[in-house]
Amino acid sequence: MTPKRLPIAATAVAVLLVATTSTPAATPLTTTQVASGLSRPVFVTAAPDDVDRLFILEKRGVVRILDLDSGTVLSTPFLDIDALVGGGTSTGDERGLLGLAFHPDYESNGYFFLNYTNNASDTVVARYTVSADPNIADPASALTLLTIDQPFFNHNGGWIDFGPDGYLYVSTGDGGSGGDPGDRAQDITDQLLGKLLRIDVDGDDFPADPGRNYAIPPSNPFVGVTGDDEIWAYGLRNAWRCSFDRGTGDLYLADVGQNAWEEVSFQPFDSPGGENYGWRCYEGLHEFDLTDCDPPETMVFPFHEYSHGLGCSISGGYVYRGCDIPDLRGTYFFADYCSAIIWSLRYDGASVSDFQNRTSELDPAGSLSISSIVSFGQDARGELYIVEQGSTSSNGEIFKVIPAAEPTPFDWDGDGDIDAADHAAFSDCLGGPQTSYIDCGCFLFDTDDDGDVDLDDYDDFQAAFTG
Repeated sequence: MTPKRLPIAATAVAVLLVATTSTPAATPLTTTQVASGLSRPVFVTAAPDDVDRLFILEKRGVVRILDLDSGTVLSTPFLDIDALVGGGTSTGDERGLLGLAFHPDYESNGYFFLNYTNNASDTVVARYTVSADPNIADPASALTLLTIDQPFFNHNGGWIDFGPDGYLYVSTGDGGSGGDPGDRAQDITDQLLGKLLRIDVDGDDFPADPGRNYAIPPSNPFVGVTGDDEIWAYGLRNAWRCSFDRGTGDLYLADVGQNAWEEVSFQPFDSPGGENYGWRCYEGLHEFDLTDCDPPETMVFPFHEYSHGLGCSISGGYVYRGCDIPDLRGTYFFADYCSAIIWSLRYDGASVSDFQNRTSELDPAGSLSISSIVSFGQDARGELYIVEQGSTSSNGEIFKVIPAAEPTPFDWDGDGDIDAADHAAFSDCLGGPQTSYIDCGCFLFDTDDDGDVDLDDYDDFQAAFTG
């Protein structure tokens, strides 16, 4: 596969240009409930360019569809593999259906990928295909890419996603128990646990092995040298939700701590891989067990950590790249599962800025509240969602992060008037490319929400124009 790096770089430039055009005041935020009554949801995501649906993972093995237009969860599941999934029977059980990623060419090939623990409690990464009905997948289409033995029931990792290079990334926990008793995270030979793997799902380097249906990217850091070829990075304890920044391609890794420190690490877009993120030698920035460890200068330490005085289990999130809240773009969100504290920050690869506790701001109105935050998610437009696992098998919820007040259509410069400055901006946007909502200033002019600023929006603008 040819790495697809240039389009992402171009997108990053476009985002930078938009960001330097206007610097509006920070938009007050809130959340709104978009789905409820779910059975232990653990993740939400969207298929590429599918702006109408959100896919919800329920831990016991069910994938559901939230119709974003009607605001309803479809009664028929997209896929039900409950019979194949082991564990996930309670909120504290770390096994189950844990990850979902759509192939970048999903629209043409219908492929999507799941990460789950099977009935032997081992990790399985498998490919499935959608049926002729776009709302129902074919359960008989399963192709197992790889299976990884898990020595204990906990620390299964579970995150999967396609990177900007088109390869599939897979996070694996250190095998479980406590303190990584097998030192698996630091072992890079015949040991895929405690790692971030990178594989090519469009090839097969193991045709004689029915259990390994993938190819090795030739640029993986341990190809041709000591170390498993699948490994992209190592030294992870239980990375629970990683994410690629849509604007830059940078990777954020939230790794759950042992008993004292939770952490967020960073991998820049142009990394060649091979990072050692330190576990079990270090927990966050702090020594844990230095037996047989490499020198600290060979390791990559987190750019942010917090102690167990503030929580006990990090849930990684995303860098916001949506358009409903333009001034929020570039902000990374994450939370703690135990304390339900929600934070945000900005990170430029060198320093953290704009660190905020968002918990009270994002508290939904009325009698609703957000707790047991197990994950975040994005829709196809880059808008941000919070996944609450719930305390029972039927009270999981999904919340969407939204502006506390609706933005004024056409008020591009935010001065409260639809005037000549906004008219000039509308003219610049008219007919311009709005693919993937890169230009959030132009987004304000797209009143019919079709992804383009065109003549269909012009009459609405003229009616609002005050001169």
